[in-house]
Amino acid sequence: MQQNLNYVYPQIFWVDGCAGSTCTPSAPVATCPPPVPERRRRKQSHNRDGICLCFLVVFLLILLALTGVGLGMFQIIQLQKELAELREVMCVWLSIDGEVKKVVRKAAHVTGKADQKTLPLEWVSTLGHAFTSSIQYKERSLVISETGLYFLYSKVFFRGKVCNNQPLDHMVFKRNPAYPASQVLMEDRTMNYCMAGKMWARTSYMGALFNLTKLDSLYVNVSETALVNFEESKTFFGLYKL
Repeated sequence: MQQNLNYVYPQIFWVDGCAGSTCTPSAPVATCPPPVPERRRRKQSHNRDGICLCFLVVFLLILLALTGVGLGMFQIIQLQKELAELREVMCVWLSIDGEVKKVVRKAAHVTGKADQKTLPLEWVSTLGHAFTSSIQYKERSLVISETGLYFLYSKVFFRGKVCNNQPLDHMVFKRNPAYPASQVLMEDRTMNYCMAGKMWARTSYMGALFNLTKLDSLYVNVSETALVNFEESKTFFGLYKL
């Protein structure tokens, strides 16, 4: 008996595109880099923004400092100009026997100095509107350098939060090494100047002509320093020679 045998041959597929022992390698396929995560890109952007902000702040601070220095220099120059003009005003040109001479006028204007509790009153002699010209400011006093006729003035501004109507005394004294005691040149006393329970303010001003002697020292006393407002426009003391 003869058997019919059917043989099934396996199918062969060429995977690499070549057969046998010889095969041409295929060209490498270019691969794309993995995308950068969105979170990382945001972080880098925030870092750049922070650095830019720091540079901006530093630049503004430097600009502000330079502006302050410039304003300070401008104010110093202006004060120097004002001082030069003031010195020119204090000088008088006189013609004597055909010869022109420059004479410095003797004058002084001193202003209140804050935070003081003792007497006589202490003054500012070089800042703001204060100045001295051939008049010495020494030991809280204006010292006369030449005998002559002078106009002397003094202003004190009193103020308070509580009214007790205590007398407000304002006095200008003169002392000289040749005399044993001080002399009162001007005196002002104010009473009944306020109402109970209310804030108050009062100005005391005095001015007069005096024949002063060389080395006379002039100073100011008040009844209560705690009641004095020492702003330069409110409390001051000065003189000038006629």
